[in-house]
Amino acid sequence: MAGENQTHVTEFMLLGFSHGQPFLFVLFLAIYLATLLGNSAILALVSLDPHLHSPMYFFLSHLSCLDICYSSVTVPKILTNTLRPQATISYHGCLAQMFFLMGCAGAECALLAVMAYDCVCLAAAASCWLWGMLDSAIHTLLASRLSFCGAAQLQHIFCDVPPLLRAACSNTHPSEVALHAASIFVGLSPFLLVAISYLRILATVLGMPVATSRQKAFSTCSAHLLVVTLYFATANLNYNRPSSGYSPATDTLVSTLYCIITPMLNPLIYSLRNREVRGALWKAV
Repeated sequence: MAGENQTHVTEFMLLGFSHGQPFLFVLFLAIYLATLLGNSAILALVSLDPHLHSPMYFFLSHLSCLDICYSSVTVPKILTNTLRPQATISYHGCLAQMFFLMGCAGAECALLAVMAYDCVCLAAAASCWLWGMLDSAIHTLLASRLSFCGAAQLQHIFCDVPPLLRAACSNTHPSEVALHAASIFVGLSPFLLVAISYLRILATVLGMPVATSRQKAFSTCSAHLLVVTLYFATANLNYNRPSSGYSPATDTLVSTLYCIITPMLNPLIYSLRNREVRGALWKAV
């Protein structure tokens, strides 16, 4: 690597999937519109209905805002690239996309952990956003110091730390250390807190005397736990996959699951299945 000529990169070519496919455009557009519609509805209902002015819905509104930002960071550019002969993104656009993507990801990890313990206040919500942006700033700063040789190609559908590290020809050790540390403190730690919370809920549910109450509680908790597990598992797999087992197709699938599909599912699982939210939606309609 040291002998290769380092080039000044002005843009990256994104090779995550085949381009010029109207089907992919329609698919991602439908997912994006569903994400915007579902999460915007939650934001509007929580703001307008006094019955939803409670701590739980306060954090659900922040989760919806995060999911809108999460999708808007990547999907519009993906939509543009699906209709172009060659998908590209500028160097500075890549760093900006990575910064906001990882910022939203870190904030959502912290928010899910805080929600699990009903630690609700404005300061807690602000801390989640700040935590995510601080973590993202570190990764973006380290990535901006990387050098690239030859054709600047990323085997991905958007800019993220792992594909940038694979494309770099300079020393990536500081970025790799920061990425593994973030996986523990930003990813694994919040997941363990969520898991402990659900174990406590499970113990409470098993102690319920009425079978119908247990069944209803299990139905709600299992849906929540499924989405949380999907999000944390795919995010951890994305940032900690062994380099020897790297597959562009698998990488695209994993990234799509945690970054595009999960924001669409969150309003359905956390809010629209809730009786109070459905009631507020019915009154608004």
